[in-house]
Amino acid sequence: MLQSLYRGLTTVAGPAVRLYLDRRRAAGKEDPARQAERFGMASRARPAGPLAWIHAASVGEANSVLVLVGRLLDSAPDLTVLMTTGTVTSAELMGRRLPERAIHQYVPVDLPGAVDSFLDHWRPDAVLWTESEIWPNLLAGIRARSIPAALVNARMSERSFSRWRNAPGLIGGLLSTFQVTLAQTEGDAERLRRLGASGVASVGNLKFSAEPPPAASDVMEPLRASLAGRPVWLLASSHPGEDEIAAAVHAALAPALPGLLTVIVPRHAHRGDAIAELMRARGLTVLQRTAGHRLPGPEHAVYIADTMGELGLFYRAAPVVCMGGSFIPHGGQNPVEPAQLGCAVLYGPHMFNFGEITHMLEAAGGALPVADGDALTREARRLLTDDRARERIVAGAARVTADNRRIIDRALGALSPVLGAAGIRTAA
Repeated sequence: MLQSLYRGLTTVAGPAVRLYLDRRRAAGKEDPARQAERFGMASRARPAGPLAWIHAASVGEANSVLVLVGRLLDSAPDLTVLMTTGTVTSAELMGRRLPERAIHQYVPVDLPGAVDSFLDHWRPDAVLWTESEIWPNLLAGIRARSIPAALVNARMSERSFSRWRNAPGLIGGLLSTFQVTLAQTEGDAERLRRLGASGVASVGNLKFSAEPPPAASDVMEPLRASLAGRPVWLLASSHPGEDEIAAAVHAALAPALPGLLTVIVPRHAHRGDAIAELMRARGLTVLQRTAGHRLPGPEHAVYIADTMGELGLFYRAAPVVCMGGSFIPHGGQNPVEPAQLGCAVLYGPHMFNFGEITHMLEAAGGALPVADGDALTREARRLLTDDRARERIVAGAARVTADNRRIIDRALGALSPVLGAAGIRTAA
């Protein structure tokens, strides 16, 4: 009944949704050249042969399933993968990182007409849905067409579980879309079972199997040369309210660390100008990477890397990394990537989106939580001046990432019933 009500409401919601997307486009959050895709109108033809549709909401989720895309294509030579995401930044990332025989499209908005147009055009043979994004009309469309489907890298927090268990009929119907549910942790698995999910298994977090973000050597070497001999720390994927913390940390550390460079990579690149203005107001000399991809000189105290898709470059350049989104109640950003690349990883008190990962890292001595900006200052100073302390953290993180590298193998094994039901033959 609730599903029918939702479908009825969204049937008449088209004008309001169009207005909402127009506002997002004006704010730079929608791609005007591809907005038709948001209404289910494909920008290219469906290739012949089997097609697996993988949906990932945004950058983090898309990165985590790239390894799955690659393994599926390697093992099924006639397969095409359709990857959908919902953000401009994730679309740009997929444009650079998707392999051959993989197509990116924007996910359609959850209007019945858009959903039907999308599914009727692409006719996926299997659906692999990632993490916890729930769109009732899309899931209903998958069920109505009896498409084999799995929920991959699934999360279900205690908070979400408490909300969903008040609507068991609704969540049970939505989860019935999936014949296989692969949870990140045993806790996620148990909560999903209690809500009615089928074929539940805990295989671990695919972020551990994902390749770290790349960095081209012809860009990496000049950057390393420009930083030679300087102490460097990075605030990765910063959010509003955290850049001020970075400025205070720099001011506290600079007298004791001559030549200190603070690198800030904002989560949203368009914030670069505002961060630069903030730093200059604090009396710090600033260079923005968007100023012709210039490299920092000895006169620069802060380097704002306000470009897209270059985190891999700066993880490789900074021995100490603090994760953004963790000093505000956002939930943090993915610490696995810098851990894979040999960084000593720090983060603030709000890492709840990566709770299991941070627990594993901390248990192995592979990451350090800090309570606030003052604690960040103390630990950053220690790690920038004590090579052995930094190396111990790096070694602990390396053990965790190596031990969990094969999660992709467990996931592929657990997905075999769905892929087999779709007629997708993968190599052993």
